[in-house]
Amino acid sequence: MSPRQAKIPDSRSDNSTASGYALFRRLLGYVLPYWRTFALGIVAMVVLAATQPAIPALLKPLLDGSFVEKNPENAATVALLFILVFFILGVAAYMHTLALAWVAGKLVMDLRGEMFAKLTTLPLSRFDQLPSGILISKLTFDTTQVTDAGVHVITVMVRDTLTIVGLLAWMLYLEWRLTCVVLLVAPLIVFIIRQVGGRLRRMGLSLQESMGKVTHTIEESIDGRKVVRIFSGQNYEQQRFGQAINHARRFQFKFIASGAVNSPLAQFIISLALAAVIYIAVHQTTAGTLTVGEFISFFTAMALLFSPLKRVAHLNGPLQKGLAAAESIFRLLDEPAEADHGTLKLPAAKGELRFEAVSQRYAEAQQATIDALSTHIPPGQTIALVGPSGSGKTTLVNLIPRFYPLEAGRILLDGVDISELQLDELRRHVALVSQDVVLFNDTLRANIAYGALRETSETEIIAAARSAHAMEFIERMPEGLDTEIGADGLKLSHGQRQRIAIARAFLKNAPVLILDEATSALDSATEQHIQAALEDLRQGRTTLVIAHRLSTIENADCILVMRDGAIVESGTHTELLAQGELYSELYRLQYAEAGTAK
Repeated sequence: MSPRQAKIPDSRSDNSTASGYALFRRLLGYVLPYWRTFALGIVAMVVLAATQPAIPALLKPLLDGSFVEKNPENAATVALLFILVFFILGVAAYMHTLALAWVAGKLVMDLRGEMFAKLTTLPLSRFDQLPSGILISKLTFDTTQVTDAGVHVITVMVRDTLTIVGLLAWMLYLEWRLTCVVLLVAPLIVFIIRQVGGRLRRMGLSLQESMGKVTHTIEESIDGRKVVRIFSGQNYEQQRFGQAINHARRFQFKFIASGAVNSPLAQFIISLALAAVIYIAVHQTTAGTLTVGEFISFFTAMALLFSPLKRVAHLNGPLQKGLAAAESIFRLLDEPAEADHGTLKLPAAKGELRFEAVSQRYAEAQQATIDALSTHIPPGQTIALVGPSGSGKTTLVNLIPRFYPLEAGRILLDGVDISELQLDELRRHVALVSQDVVLFNDTLRANIAYGALRETSETEIIAAARSAHAMEFIERMPEGLDTEIGADGLKLSHGQRQRIAIARAFLKNAPVLILDEATSALDSATEQHIQAALEDLRQGRTTLVIAHRLSTIENADCILVMRDGAIVESGTHTELLAQGELYSELYRLQYAEAGTAK
């Protein structure tokens, strides 16, 4: 098992050290593809760590020689060498920051891409248990927490640890009494750090805006999960999401590259000030019990020691925050994908459906939603499902494309158990038009020819749109089929959105059609257009209609009346009215509420 696939032990167990090690090891598995850039960052950190102790070590002989010999030319050489050393230090710091930022950006992109791919394959029942906000937070917030903490930990472990060891060794060689002098420089260092940090925080507000598109794409895919599955749009959504996160990664890298200049620049400015102080001190100070070189050397070493000691002292907080975020991410990645044990294909389907003692119960539900239901639906017929809320109508149609697993019984499509069919193969034969139309922030063309249909010719797309009575408003739009419709199709009316969904179903041309409250919440004029389009769409297809308004299914071939997960009546509209039972009661109540009882 590779490090990226290793399972993570439960952090609630006593072996928290092993859990943290496993998390960190698995994270490193995502770094391995970029090991060259990562190694460059490590080498730059080693150079940086070696450069900082070299600064005070170099100052002592140079300054002592200048003060003793009273040679101005030697003092100028010291100042130039001092600037050169800080220049090398700044270049190393810049290189290590950029290298680790690039790897971190790639790590974020890979984690988000893998997590998003997992979302498109999770069982739909998991979305009933995990709110969309939590899932979005995992993709947008947790991933950055992991990489931010990881970069910080690696920097402290490699660069700061080596720097502290080197500086301490040099200071022990010199004089401890000069510590008080170092404290005079500490406020200046803190001030520079705060100034740089404040500017980066302000710049960070702009960076957050680039995540808006990523979050929106995630929301669309989660909210439209049924459409994504039915129309095999997983690959399309992954590609669309990949483009969004790659844009965010590039923006983040530019932000870090800009910020990385500030710290070396501040250090370089301080080096110029220190160089001036040294140059002046050479001409104004005479030798004492401690040479000038030893004084400046010790002073510089203590100043350089301040920042790495501060970071080491606060290492545990970021480390634990990053490990907690990593655990949250890997829990999602380790979720089992939607079960697909089917091996059969069904090249052409007539649409015959048979339910044999079908039972289904939602997780933690005390009562079965569908209870030992059996019925037969001949191909090409329109079957209406009616009944009180909670009677199991939507649950029953959701079982056909295997949105939820069966608890017992089986469903057959053209005599083949749907559990034996490959998921993509089964869903290729099913189209869905629901009350809650799902449209994406794309063109009309892309929304009609969605997912596996995106390679369809324009002629076929126009024919589907015309059959759905949608071309009449599409032709009036400024760019026709290439018109952007906004988030969730907000630029369209509800009736127009509904007709785009019908055009999508026309284009798919599946033998089984599910209409879930497809004409609800429409005005009379719009409903006439939708009903006409749906009437054409039903021709030659096995259609299951869930309808609240019973007037819309009076011409159905058969009406199944459901209550408590079972079929309690079946027949035509006329037959059920004559029986005078539940359907008749629902029919009378509906017209009584509308003031038009018949």
